[in-house]
Amino acid sequence: MMLTTDNKFKKLIVIGDRLLIRPSKQNERTDSGLYLPPGVQEKEKVQQGYVIKAGPGYAIPVPVEDESWKGADEQVKYIPLQAREGDLAIFLLSGATEIVYEGDKYYIVPQNAILMLEREEDI
Repeated sequence: MMLTTDNKFKKLIVIGDRLLIRPSKQNERTDSGLYLPPGVQEKEKVQQGYVIKAGPGYAIPVPVEDESWKGADEQVKYIPLQAREGDLAIFLLSGATEIVYEGDKYYIVPQNAILMLEREEDI
């Protein structure tokens, strides 16, 4: 699924275990039939949307060694996130931060606020 036709999000860098999510429209149903009922959305405790960008994951400590032959990219290691770009995420709004970017609303959501993912992928 192509979510953008341009490089609108090229300049945005998502940090750590966070995801940039475009909220789906109310009553928007996926091809498989997944959607949040209006009662859940009205309470504004749970929201769904598509993952636009994902951070690198959880940083893990690397032993401090002065090895000048190592490149700068080898200084930080990450445990990757389960969520991937294009996934439909159902998440807790209490953990999300709402932002507006180029006139559109998005959420920055830590992975621990994600309740479930739907991935359009052939099994």
